[in-house]
Amino acid sequence: MTLELCAATPKSISKVGPEIAQPNPIDTHVGERIRLRRLRLGMTQTELGRAIGLTLQQVQKYERGINRVSSSRLFDLSGALQVSVGYFFDEIPDGESLAEPVVVIQDGPISEDEDLTSRYETKLLVRAYYGISDPALRAQVCELAKALAPSV
Repeated sequence: MTLELCAATPKSISKVGPEIAQPNPIDTHVGERIRLRRLRLGMTQTELGRAIGLTLQQVQKYERGINRVSSSRLFDLSGALQVSVGYFFDEIPDGESLAEPVVVIQDGPISEDEDLTSRYETKLLVRAYYGISDPALRAQVCELAKALAPSV
């Protein structure tokens, strides 16, 4: 007897046969993308775990697709790995890549007591800035930003 579960099943493991359980292909793909990006950054599983409050074993289970990554955890992973959430869904086999998330830029005047570091766009900008490995190029980007915002 074969038990088939629909794609909307809340569990990461899909039953393929009476005794064989396989990770959901999407969970496996997301896990592979997590591992790929972590390795490209030269980060260990332990370092990634510490960055987002997980144990080494939890990171291993995410990377193998055994545990499904929740949306909030995926958001944390995207920050720690310096990519958009959409990165994890790029190159899905037999499927379409998801669109990049829209970054909402907060308009309006900045008050004197506002903490700009709490804004999402500030965090994105800082992550991208420190993603530039060449210190000279990073300094040029800083000068460009200052030139574009002469009040700073």
